[in-house]
Amino acid sequence: MPLAPRVLLAEDDDDHAELVMRAMEGLSARSEIVRVTDGEAVLDYLLRRGDFSDVEEEAQPHVVLLDLKLPKIDGLEVLRRIKSSEELRTVPVVVLTTSSDDSDVRSAYELGANSYLVKPIENAQFQSLVVGLGLYWLDLNHPPTPDR
Repeated sequence: MPLAPRVLLAEDDDDHAELVMRAMEGLSARSEIVRVTDGEAVLDYLLRRGDFSDVEEEAQPHVVLLDLKLPKIDGLEVLRRIKSSEELRTVPVVVLTTSSDDSDVRSAYELGANSYLVKPIENAQFQSLVVGLGLYWLDLNHPPTPDR
C-alpha cells in the first residue's frame, strides 16, 4: 500500500496553518501534514537532523509549502539551501506567502521555487487556493522517486 502524500508546511502563523490543514483534509488523497514554524526546522526535517533525526527516509515530503516570513532562517534562504542541495533539489517547493512584492516573487523563482502563491485575505478564497494546490501537487503531479 503506497504511503499517503506528505506535505511539509512551513508556517509560523497558527491561523494560516489551521486554514491550510483544514483545506487539505477535504482532498481525495489523504495527506499527512507535518508543520514546522521556522526555517531552521524546515531544513532539520528535510535533512533529518536535530529533533527530526529519527524521521524515516520515506518521510520526504511530496511538496513543501513555504512561507517567506519565517523566524530563525527566512523562507528565501531556506529555498536557496533546498535548491542548492544535491539531495533536496528535486523536492517541489511552493511559496505560500502574504507578499506579492515583485522582488520576492522574482527572488523565489530565481532560487528555484516551483510555484509562488499569494495568500488571499478572504478565508473562502484561501481555502479554495489550498484545495487547488493540494489537488495539483498531491493528486496530479508525478514527482521523481527519491534516490536516497
